[in-house]
Amino acid sequence: MISGAGRGSRRGRAPASLLTSTSTRRTERSVSCWYCDCKIYAFNDTLFSLGSKYARFMRAWFSIGVYFSVIALVGISLMLLWESIGVFYFRSGCLSAWLKNLLTSGHSISIMDTTIIIMSTILSIAFHEFGHAIAAASEGVEIEYVAIFVAVLFPGAFVALNYDRLLNLPLFSMLRIYCAGIWHNVVLCAVCVLMTLSLPAVLYPLYVSGDGLMVTGISQTSPLSEHLSAHDVILSVDGLKITRIDEWIKILNQDTTAKSNGPEFLEGSQRYVATSSGKGYCVPESWMDASKNLWHIRDKLPCPDELIAFEKAISNGSAILTEKTGRGSDQKEVEGKYCLIAKDVVKLRKCGNGWQRTEDDGISRACFEDEYCLVPVLTPGFSWIEVSYAKPYSLGCLQRGGNLSSSSHPANNDLGQSPCEGSFVYVGDLLSAARSVRLSPYQPRWTLLFLADIPYILGNGLSSLLHASAALAVVNCLPVYFLDGEAILEASLSYLALFSRRQQRKILKVCQLVCTVLSVITFSRIFYSTTLYYGFV
Repeated sequence: MISGAGRGSRRGRAPASLLTSTSTRRTERSVSCWYCDCKIYAFNDTLFSLGSKYARFMRAWFSIGVYFSVIALVGISLMLLWESIGVFYFRSGCLSAWLKNLLTSGHSISIMDTTIIIMSTILSIAFHEFGHAIAAASEGVEIEYVAIFVAVLFPGAFVALNYDRLLNLPLFSMLRIYCAGIWHNVVLCAVCVLMTLSLPAVLYPLYVSGDGLMVTGISQTSPLSEHLSAHDVILSVDGLKITRIDEWIKILNQDTTAKSNGPEFLEGSQRYVATSSGKGYCVPESWMDASKNLWHIRDKLPCPDELIAFEKAISNGSAILTEKTGRGSDQKEVEGKYCLIAKDVVKLRKCGNGWQRTEDDGISRACFEDEYCLVPVLTPGFSWIEVSYAKPYSLGCLQRGGNLSSSSHPANNDLGQSPCEGSFVYVGDLLSAARSVRLSPYQPRWTLLFLADIPYILGNGLSSLLHASAALAVVNCLPVYFLDGEAILEASLSYLALFSRRQQRKILKVCQLVCTVLSVITFSRIFYSTTLYYGFV
């Protein structure tokens, strides 16, 4: 929770008295059962001197922030109201999705990512409060202290200003101070976007990009850890070359198997059911006959651990259908399924409409006469993907003198014959697997592996700083208790001469109460959905 400048004035009380010399008391602490803070006086003179020196420029700069912040306050408040109305219709609005994206930042739970998030949050808060302090100094308002606090379990910071000088300022000058924090967060977001766009040019002398995604870290509990390790490079998924992290996430989201059963169709005397996996392989009839012999040995329905169950599929327009056998006996259900070795099946020709085609893909998806199109039998919520990867920094590949350029990574479907390339099939929950791997689109030009993590730290650091700063700006735009939006709304209402002072106070109290309640409900929903997303509940 962040509190902006002039907090004491909005509650009709002056801050605590100070000593005449800040050198004699540079910090002060107060602790209670639900609140503790640390007041810092060391920066008072420096901040006031900086704001006073460039006062004219600062006033013009923060005047732009006033117009932006007031418009943002009105817009976000209306979005919050619309979001709350949608709750009664069991609809999830865009504000919740937006705030959830800002607050979660899309990071996996790891020590490195946690450190990045904490540092980004500290920088966002510091820049926010720096805006309040400089704006106040440019208006000639002395800074009493900068405080860092923890209320219950929520950390925050605020700038305490001279109470009497703040009350004597014109309304627009007060708005410049109140809106400075939000405006600085918005500017910080713009800087992060520009730095992110310029990152490829900055990293170009030491890194190459556009040749897959490098694994910078992978959890030991990750289902992909059996196949991938740090500094491996993911080249393609299902034959599609990937060069950006958003392409990786997009492919995994599209390949997630639907959990609902598909519709049934009738063709002749056979009944078919739509399968959520349209990825098939042209399996020779001889393989299927060999699989049938396996069922004469085993009396259980599941395939052995090293084999994967497949079933016949036919194409019906845009849908892939699988033959639906009777459920009255296990024998009938067994007859429609075949247990095959996945690493052998993936070398066969592909069929079905579940494969994403590239523009130059002219390969037919039809099977020959002595082949049948078989699709893997998947548990609802599970998916089937083929991943091709390279190990350019492995000992075997380096001994071969492999080049790290794109020419050393042939994108084919029959990898695994050299120490530099490989492929595997993953069957499972794609989203949980994606969260367990850290990826970077940049690879070192030389075998200096200590440089491998730098692009990931810079890219995710800028992304986290962007999300934290944007979230801080959005939250402080809300006209709720203890936040900047409360002071901005109070000062803005004073411009409405249509209402008396008493009516303005009533409007302010109603807006504060309504927006605070709606904000608590919205953020509670976001917190609950986030815990579900990361599997905490």
